Amino acid sequence: MTTRARAARSGGYRCTECGASATQWVGRCPGCQAWGSLEQVEPPRAGPRQVVAGAPTTPAQRIGDVTLDATRVRPTGVEELDRVLGGGLIPGAVVLLAGEPGVGKSTLLLEVAARAADSARVLYVSGEESAGQVRLRAERTGSVHDDLYLAAESDLESVLGHVDALDPKLLVIDSIQTMSTATADGSPGGVTQTRAVTVALTALAKQRGLAVLLVGHVTKDGGIAGPRVLEHLVDVVLAFEGDKHSTLRMVRGVKNRYGPADEVGCFELRDEGIVGLPDPSGLFLARFGTTRDNVVPGTAVTVVMDGRRPLLAEVQALVAGSNIPSPRRAVSGLDSARVAMLLAVLERRGGLKLHDSEVYTATVGGMKVSEPAADLAVALAVTSAKRDIALPPDMIVLGELGLAGELRRVGGVGRRLTEAARLGFTQALVPPDSDVRNAGMKVTEVTNLGQVLARIR
Repeated sequence: MTTRARAARSGGYRCTECGASATQWVGRCPGCQAWGSLEQVEPPRAGPRQVVAGAPTTPAQRIGDVTLDATRVRPTGVEELDRVLGGGLIPGAVVLLAGEPGVGKSTLLLEVAARAADSARVLYVSGEESAGQVRLRAERTGSVHDDLYLAAESDLESVLGHVDALDPKLLVIDSIQTMSTATADGSPGGVTQTRAVTVALTALAKQRGLAVLLVGHVTKDGGIAGPRVLEHLVDVVLAFEGDKHSTLRMVRGVKNRYGPADEVGCFELRDEGIVGLPDPSGLFLARFGTTRDNVVPGTAVTVVMDGRRPLLAEVQALVAGSNIPSPRRAVSGLDSARVAMLLAVLERRGGLKLHDSEVYTATVGGMKVSEPAADLAVALAVTSAKRDIALPPDMIVLGELGLAGELRRVGGVGRRLTEAARLGFTQALVPPDSDVRNAGMKVTEVTNLGQVLARIR
């Protein structure tokens, strides 16, 4: 008999922390390295199990007779979050907001709870802080409301008791890793406990038509509340992103059963809380639109697509020194490998001598740009810095740059140009065969790098 057959007959052992399996008991889990976390799994029963039909809980309906009143979208009162959710929260939906510790998840959801309390009763459950600590944050951010109830609980059964007593329309759990239930084994925050609590809350949400917002911390390996045990259980997964050195915060849709999964909401972290940014392009420009006075050489403006949202971004470059034996190449907010490729294309196809000079490239406002549509902006910023000639302040540039120096088309050119024209830009350089109808600005199509660099003389 093989080892796999013996493990199947005996049931094997499973880790209560990470879910890893083993054929025999060991003191330390081979997956997560936790001590004493392996427990024996019940062996499968021999022979086929007979399935007995049971009475359905609700009769089947024609799809045209299903009522939609209970599934109407209800705005949360935070416009940027509603954008990502597809208009708002749906009764019975379970939403998971994931992000690194300290990024501002609790502050955002506390504001959402206060806004939602204007129209319905809301229960905010904190398993990490006391009710007094949450109250202090609510006073600082202006989130105190008469219909917003707080509970400092980490036991699922106690939370269900609060729900029965208050009958809220929105339940916020901060965070799911702190919750535990007596019906499951393992320690709080482990895979078994987290799964059991989430399944119970999801069943409660569907039964009562209760919208549930869950907070999940991202672990050091990038997983949400552990090794991806929650994404398949909930209806919506939102990623809360932000750099600790920047005030910009973004809520990105990862999964959404009720709307688009590629929307992005922008927020700014301030002393009074988190404020939505319906027009965040100003954060990513050193100066704004045609009022960008005193434009210095080494800057170029482009439009990037973050999800379905066009955002203006300014790329800056600095070329310093000459005849340096080992020049530096420093990058901030851009892909270093792609910038290195663009510098090689500039030197080989554009005739720009950069091999003995230090080149520094960066974005403004802490924005991270990775799409190829910003290639032309990086190339022009470096050329402008090298030749010490400033680009026109009302011009944007778009295009992917190939190794042969040709410009390739990018998606969504029309939407990008419309956004740039709305912010006051009057001319653009784009790749050939781009959709530039009704752009609202003077558009010039260029086919290769040489045509572009000829404009900087």
